[in-house]
Amino acid sequence: MSDLLAELHPQGLRIAALLRARGEKVAVADGATGGLIAASLLTVPGALDFFVGGGVVYSFRARDVLFALPREAYKGMRGATEEYALLQARAIRDNFGADWGLAESGSVGGSSHPSGAPAGRSVAAIASPSGMTVDCAVETASDDRIANMAAFTRNALDAFEDALRAAGSP
Repeated sequence: MSDLLAELHPQGLRIAALLRARGEKVAVADGATGGLIAASLLTVPGALDFFVGGGVVYSFRARDVLFALPREAYKGMRGATEEYALLQARAIRDNFGADWGLAESGSVGGSSHPSGAPAGRSVAAIASPSGMTVDCAVETASDDRIANMAAFTRNALDAFEDALRAAGSP
């Protein structure tokens, strides 16, 4: 994975520069990416300037602790969907007191997903300070767990960098 982090480091630098220029911070909820989104941003020296924190949401217990939402908030939702990822992006942003929330929910493969999501499906969602939300799904149609984790991380970082650029100057 160090090769992946080295590959994503330049993008982490660009995202950091955009957040620093805006004087804003992000909180990250990694799902099927297993912490790789946060790790990619944390390759940047001085990340405390733009990164509040986050966690890996890989169980209902982790979800309950990180988001502090009642179970009813998820009623009718399934993992690896736009609706689910957007709820998590808003919740991680609000619960961590960040300006931006970035969440990923997916099914990496190698085992069955609790919601029945197909292997290789991921949704990245972003909640901005202005209330703008963005979601971006990717489907690899692959059961290769490690390759999917990398693809899902790239998708989330690409979506976040695009959202920051679309938001323009503060």
